[in-house]
Amino acid sequence: MRSDNIKKGVERAPHRSLLKATGVTDSEMDKPFIAVVNSWNEIIPGHIHLDKLAEAVKAGIRNAGGVPFEFNTIGVCDGIAMGHKGMKYSLPSREAIEDTIEIMVQAHQFDGMVLIPTCDKIVPGHIMAAGRLDIPAIVVTGGPMLPGFVGDENRDLVSVFEGVGAHQNGLISDSELKLLEDLSCSGAGSCAGLFTANTMACVTEALGLSLPGCGTAHAVDAKKTRIAKESGERIVAMVKEGLTARKIVTQKSIENAIKVDMAIGGSTNTTLHLPAIAHEFGLELPIELFDELSKTTPHIVSLRPGGGDFILDLDRAGGVQAIMERLRSMLALDARTVTGKTIGEDLEDFVIVNPKTNKKVISTLENPVHPEGGIAILKGTLAPEGSVVKQSAVNKKMLVHTGPARVYESEEDAMKGIMAGDIVSGDVVFIRYEGPKGGPGMREMLSPTSAIAGMGLIDSVALITDGRFSGGTRGPCIGHVCPEAIEGGPIALVQDGDEIEINMPKRILNLNVPQEELDKRRASLVHPKKDAESGYLSRYQKVVGSASKGGILE
Repeated sequence: MRSDNIKKGVERAPHRSLLKATGVTDSEMDKPFIAVVNSWNEIIPGHIHLDKLAEAVKAGIRNAGGVPFEFNTIGVCDGIAMGHKGMKYSLPSREAIEDTIEIMVQAHQFDGMVLIPTCDKIVPGHIMAAGRLDIPAIVVTGGPMLPGFVGDENRDLVSVFEGVGAHQNGLISDSELKLLEDLSCSGAGSCAGLFTANTMACVTEALGLSLPGCGTAHAVDAKKTRIAKESGERIVAMVKEGLTARKIVTQKSIENAIKVDMAIGGSTNTTLHLPAIAHEFGLELPIELFDELSKTTPHIVSLRPGGGDFILDLDRAGGVQAIMERLRSMLALDARTVTGKTIGEDLEDFVIVNPKTNKKVISTLENPVHPEGGIAILKGTLAPEGSVVKQSAVNKKMLVHTGPARVYESEEDAMKGIMAGDIVSGDVVFIRYEGPKGGPGMREMLSPTSAIAGMGLIDSVALITDGRFSGGTRGPCIGHVCPEAIEGGPIALVQDGDEIEINMPKRILNLNVPQEELDKRRASLVHPKKDAESGYLSRYQKVVGSASKGGILE
């Protein structure tokens, strides 16, 4: 066992003495030491209950004959960080989380680890650490929040963001907005729709890194507690079997996960996180593969924000395993999972508990919600290296659109223009200098997209950015435009009134301006000055790579 490096032999008497200071007994010195990596904190709704899940995990580890040691990682709530400088720290936190896990696990030579994350960048940060360390690892994602209920409808965080735009446009009153504020977010868990956090939880299960059912089991459901305890038991067995993370996550499992992502219509942020995860597992994941698999994988559930169902509905319909059962003919069924079995063997044990709900919520391959998957990769004169759109959340009439550009140099400037009523039907709003380097930090733009949606313009106005969009974004919102503006990408040359051509079926994103004119603009291009960054963001800006390759640190 790796932990023998800190507990075996005469020369390790000082180490054992320190371990005994924490309460470790002589009999425990012969058992596997398991890290319980917990992102619990008191400010993120998705994390406020993770202390309870950790207790269940530790009970499972002890049941199976292991010794648990819990430590914490950081986390950023994208909702609370939204719309201000704080969002610049969200994506960069992913690598900081990964680094802290590596430091703790390597310094203390744990034999295995149970990872307990929930939200947007925290889940990929934990998984990336599993790939880098390649020890036995199992992930217990914290689970979704139950929907709120306001005005006789299920609600979620996006309901509140869009309520701000509706209020600004006089569509709802002060008191109606206050009710949305008070009742939309019901308690512990990641926001209730198929936004980034829940997309990543589903992807984690599809990768084979969580026990079946974990991806959609809700935060307040006893099922989640049982899964946590079973995961604690299972990690001890994985240590004894030598089943490490890289034996589970392979090219096959990555492609399985992308197909599940396409089928559920997941967040565009997976095009950042899965390539970064693949990189840490020693694999390559070109962004084009998302588009290739999207063209052959139908979209078969209609979940928020693009549809009306919530993660609760998907869970009752059978969750990720029900999706994989539908996709059975398209998956690599021999990919391994943390159960020690293959995907195919796990599916043999799957039982549809609610057959009517299953048929209602999950479409068949023959009659899907959309014939293609949720994400499309657009390229053209505006995005030579690619851009990303959640096509499953776009109104059919906006799949093809040509309109004049309205250019803003930051999210703040865009919000001022939107809230002032400067945007009209047909416009193509640009928010640039918000990429990984230009931001820095590649902020996501839920505030402007929700404001436009709340004003009733989401089916007539497109948004384009070198930043990214929230998993809660719906409508013709195209992000991750590469190269980004600060790197001299064509997005930096766009001016108000330029004709922008969007054709999602043909995967086209063009800036229809003569090359001669673009050459003149480039010759006189001056990047806008931003406040000088210091500290972590300054270091991040110097080493972060293109969003088209996952925004990894180079």
